[in-house]
Amino acid sequence: MTTYDTEWIMRLVTITGTRETAHKPLAEYADLFEQYLEPFVPGAHFYLGGAVGIDTLALLWLADQTTAAITVVAPGTLSQQPAEAREAVARTRGRITEIVELAAAKLRSPAYHARNRWMVDRTSMTIGFPHATAPSTGTWQTINYTAEQRKPRLIVPV
Repeated sequence: MTTYDTEWIMRLVTITGTRETAHKPLAEYADLFEQYLEPFVPGAHFYLGGAVGIDTLALLWLADQTTAAITVVAPGTLSQQPAEAREAVARTRGRITEIVELAAAKLRSPAYHARNRWMVDRTSMTIGFPHATAPSTGTWQTINYTAEQRKPRLIVPV
């Protein structure tokens, strides 16, 4: 069996999205995840950035509503993530397949971009939940990097 065959059988999916999620009620995010993540769940392994916002909301939804494999990736260490993100990981620890800490020395934009590229490089597609249309956001940079890698991407504006 080749890597391509394995990726076809097991969907490896990066989830990226805005940290700004207060503009919608939580129920709307659950509906979006049901519509746009659920179809990929059978045989899926999701990679999430472990930050607040979409990362945390998607982690909680995936852990509560699916049996999909979940990898959480931190640019530095998990202990450096915001309290809300650490609490979500602790709450769902029994459902998380793997936690990856990339050990970045400084948590600045380059560390987050490196984390996002790391996830895209290991997955076969990206599902992005951007809030802004500006291409300078981390979400759009991840979506664009996915396109540069000639991998499919699904964009769900929030």
